[in-house]
Amino acid sequence: MEDNDMPINTDDKETLKELRDITKDKGKWKRNIEFVGDILDENYSNSVKAKALWLLGEMGLNYPNEIEEYLSDIVGYLEDDDSKLRERSVNALGRIGRADKNLIVSYMDKLMKMRYDESENVRHAFIWACENIATNAPELFCEKLDIFYEMISDSGEKVRIEAPEMFRVIGKQNPEWVNPYLEKLENIAENDENSIVRIHSEGAIRITKRALKEREQY
Repeated sequence: MEDNDMPINTDDKETLKELRDITKDKGKWKRNIEFVGDILDENYSNSVKAKALWLLGEMGLNYPNEIEEYLSDIVGYLEDDDSKLRERSVNALGRIGRADKNLIVSYMDKLMKMRYDESENVRHAFIWACENIATNAPELFCEKLDIFYEMISDSGEKVRIEAPEMFRVIGKQNPEWVNPYLEKLENIAENDENSIVRIHSEGAIRITKRALKEREQY
């Protein structure tokens, strides 16, 4: 979900170049965590901070323990006025939480509130982050699936397209949690006006039914 669509502050070009160089070489990641993390507390442009947030998320997926000391700074950007920084903060929490749920569990309430964000991109990032976390910690969402069902009717197309994917992620591991939603998902798969929403809903149904069938065999 990385992109470079933000305007680049001329004064920050060198730092942005350094971040891009680090991004391309995973061998540099661990020893540069402090450099990247410190950017969040410095007077850099939002373009640089957005890149740093994204990179910290990817670093956190590989080195979650080393990222822990920067978590409060990352979480602080959930409330930033700049929607791109809120988006990148959400992304980072998703990647870090995928690696170690214990690092982000105390921030789950704040993360869940991001589904109400005014920015479609932030709401989309919210679902994507939850999918990441749910990949290794589905139990954190067993009582939250109503949220993602409701988001299939979101005003933003990207959000609507992504929302059924959460049911695919959960359905693959814990199909019994998705089972109560199958009839609703089937209705969406057959009737939604958006073809990709239909396809993603069909995928979630297929994965869930397969997992249910496999469980019946044991």
